[in-house]
Amino acid sequence: MNADLSPKRLSSIDTLRGLVMVLMTLDHTRNFFSAPVFVFLAGTSAYLWQDRRGADAPLSWFLLERGLLLLILTCTVEAWSWNFRADLRHIDGGVLWAIAWSMIALAGLVKLPLSGCVSLGAIMIIGHNAFDVLKPADLGSFGPWWAVLHTGDDVSFGEGWLLNPYYPLIPWIGVMAVGFGFGKLLSNSVWRMQRRLLALGLTLIGAFLLLRFSNVYGDPQPWQSYPHPVFTLLSFLNCHKYPPSLLYLLMTLGPALLVLALAEGGAAERFGFLQVFGRTPLFFYLLHVYLIHGLAVLVAAITNGPVAAIIGGGIWVPELPNDYGYGLPVVYGVWLLVLLTLYPLCHGFEALKARKPHWRWLKYL
Repeated sequence: MNADLSPKRLSSIDTLRGLVMVLMTLDHTRNFFSAPVFVFLAGTSAYLWQDRRGADAPLSWFLLERGLLLLILTCTVEAWSWNFRADLRHIDGGVLWAIAWSMIALAGLVKLPLSGCVSLGAIMIIGHNAFDVLKPADLGSFGPWWAVLHTGDDVSFGEGWLLNPYYPLIPWIGVMAVGFGFGKLLSNSVWRMQRRLLALGLTLIGAFLLLRFSNVYGDPQPWQSYPHPVFTLLSFLNCHKYPPSLLYLLMTLGPALLVLALAEGGAAERFGFLQVFGRTPLFFYLLHVYLIHGLAVLVAAITNGPVAAIIGGGIWVPELPNDYGYGLPVVYGVWLLVLLTLYPLCHGFEALKARKPHWRWLKYL
């Protein structure tokens, strides 16, 4: 999640990243009132960062520095946004966690030849589902490590200390490594042509359809046929997200590449509001959960709702009544309110970074 303000930024990348931020906000709004593209683009942005600065640019340090920062934010600023509490004994390993460790791993992988880095990433993405049968309980003392790397099971350290790594690291490190290789393609104007990006996106979608239809490999839960075709379709599309299966990654990254193709060239300029979010992704991310969570608490207070439960994490706490929540009109309304509120804030933050380039701490956001 880097927001480098280089004049050579690719508008299509910022447009796609901004769209992902908008859709993510809708999902988080739904969580309180009723991320594969992130990791992939983080790898792509890392390559483009080095490409703009030359082969001698300190890329490994750049990645390590940002990875460590994101880990700190995961345990503090992000944790508080979900739970409004300062108890650091419970760490949720979500999207920032995955990006942080993937950046730290990529800091080492970039020392390899590019083909080696991408090959290792592809092996992680394609092969990790072969180990779905292995559970932490089967691996003895290595079990907690396996939970962090692959299964996402809770890891208890006793006395209230708990890690919930629901974004396991192996596939995400692979996604970022492949995204880094994709940056090499985007640095070539020939590969940025719409027809090539469309072809690549359609190839991933086609691979998803063929592999999913076969029910042979790629997801721990096979799809099933139901009497009603709608339920069959939902079963077909219901791929495993935590950890992301090979099929889940294909069905998300494929359409993302189609959006990237459509945003290439002058088309990106029609989506300037998305680019603002795409150029300030970490700033946006850290603010949007606080805003959504705060609005949820406010609504609960006004309507005599379960304020304490909402403050404590909303849908993640057992105290929240099962029948509490709002329909789609309210969810979409809050979603739009959040976006309209964040747009001027992100725009102003981007302008501040442009005016104060000597404020070194701003580059981290």
